[in-house]
Amino acid sequence: MDQIAYKIHIDHIIDRIEQARFKVNAHHIVKIVAVSKYSTTEAVQGLYDIGQRAFGENKVQELKSKSETLIDLPLEWHFIGNLQKNKINQLISLDPFLFQSLDSIELAQAMQTRLAGADQVMDTLLQINTAKEQTKSGVSPVSAADIYAQIKEECPNINLKGVMTIGAHSEDKRLIQKSFEDTRHIFDKLDDATICSMGMSGDFELAIASGSNMVRLGSVMFPG
Repeated sequence: MDQIAYKIHIDHIIDRIEQARFKVNAHHIVKIVAVSKYSTTEAVQGLYDIGQRAFGENKVQELKSKSETLIDLPLEWHFIGNLQKNKINQLISLDPFLFQSLDSIELAQAMQTRLAGADQVMDTLLQINTAKEQTKSGVSPVSAADIYAQIKEECPNINLKGVMTIGAHSEDKRLIQKSFEDTRHIFDKLDDATICSMGMSGDFELAIASGSNMVRLGSVMFPG
């Protein structure tokens, strides 16, 4: 896809986001995180050249590789994958703009120890498994608000900014939307939460309709 065709394609995606957010509220702002996990640094550069700044990776090594290769670009890197405890120090050294997938109190406690030792604070989202699927990470929606409060109290080096969820894996749009709506209800009850990260390439319009203000888009931003 040449640059002109690519720009037209991205403009179409942005138009879909604009239409979805206007249905919620003309003042509702939605941020795009382009998920580059299956893409090259050249593809990231291409999106940067047409105005994209926030990018997401789900593996620490890939985040390290791309961020170091593209260090001269003012990019905003998000880590969106499952974080193994033996990778915590590596993630801290990379200092991402936002860690979106904190999925347990145990991981939070381990991160707090390492962050305190490095005298560093990390902006973070609590991942909630509102789809209630065993294949998905995240805290239970029933305990999410309590865990959020516990992390804020016990882990001062983790700066919780809000929540993240992955929509239900289903062909039934009602189930997908319910998982988003349930997350939004939890988000609305959290003190000082500003980010509700919901929606990927196949369901971002449903997520925005449910109140998402951050979407994580991979395949639609990096077409083959």
